[in-house]
Amino acid sequence: MPDSVGELGEFGLIGAVTARLPQGPDVLLGPGDDSAVVAAPDGRVVVTTDLLVENRHFRRDWSDAVDIGHKAAAQNLSDIEAMGARPTSLVVGLGVPADLPVSWALGLASGLGDEAALVGASVVGGDVVRSPLVVVSVTALGSLDGGPAVTRSGARPGDVVAVCGRLGWAEAGYQVLSRGFRTPRAVVEAHRRPAVPYGAGVEAASLGATAMCDVSDGLLGDLGHVAVASGVVIDVSASAVTVAPQLKEVASALGADPLSWVLTGGDDNALVACFPAEVSLPERWTVIGVVSSGEPGVTVDGASYGSAGGHDHFAGS
Repeated sequence: MPDSVGELGEFGLIGAVTARLPQGPDVLLGPGDDSAVVAAPDGRVVVTTDLLVENRHFRRDWSDAVDIGHKAAAQNLSDIEAMGARPTSLVVGLGVPADLPVSWALGLASGLGDEAALVGASVVGGDVVRSPLVVVSVTALGSLDGGPAVTRSGARPGDVVAVCGRLGWAEAGYQVLSRGFRTPRAVVEAHRRPAVPYGAGVEAASLGATAMCDVSDGLLGDLGHVAVASGVVIDVSASAVTVAPQLKEVASALGADPLSWVLTGGDDNALVACFPAEVSLPERWTVIGVVSSGEPGVTVDGASYGSAGGHDHFAGS
């Protein structure tokens, strides 16, 4: 096989990539035609898309191709989970330089396929173009399987707020990598590859979640979207939020505040949801706050918390 994607060619690359992507039971027609065909038994399809640009969302000297594939898939699968839906399939657009090693592109495909397989989803098609930088665009599809979508707009005064998944780990990893270090490995790996709490979205919907959101831009920022959409106040209890010992150790070494990583750090792809207060939640869900009436917004222990607006791609340089 040629060493670079330019030597292999567009159709050769597509063939090599799709050969690594098995198709699941929701796929009626997979890669190879003008479009894929995916089953939608209840007549509705949940759709989300995300774009990763080299040196903005990932660096090839920080993460290998397999990790980037996992991350690209996980970010979209998590958004499907946040609607209370079951992920079924992914479509991938890939822009790459002509001198990119074929092995790198195949590693990316393996990461995408392996992450999708964690939830029984399939990569069903996409497109490849020449680009000066690596750009990965993923569109994910999901099924509600007859249930209602859980949106951001359903939170009501009296609800409790609970989170499932880890928070602050990816930000800790980013801070470590930004300073030129590669350890502690646990936080570095958390930055490279999210640990999405798969199945928690459907679980939350079955428990009567009134609102839900994927935590990709920071807990307080994403809760802010829920607060505004629902027209409520959400107050987070700092003492209820888990700050893992590993984060405290890294923050101490770097002279940082680990609580700020947990409250405002992004890319962990946890789920946060609002539930009626009487609901008994499984152990993996941790209650961290309450919903009340008032001017929409988010507070921590009843007060504002610095800049909690969430990540903005157009802020700064």
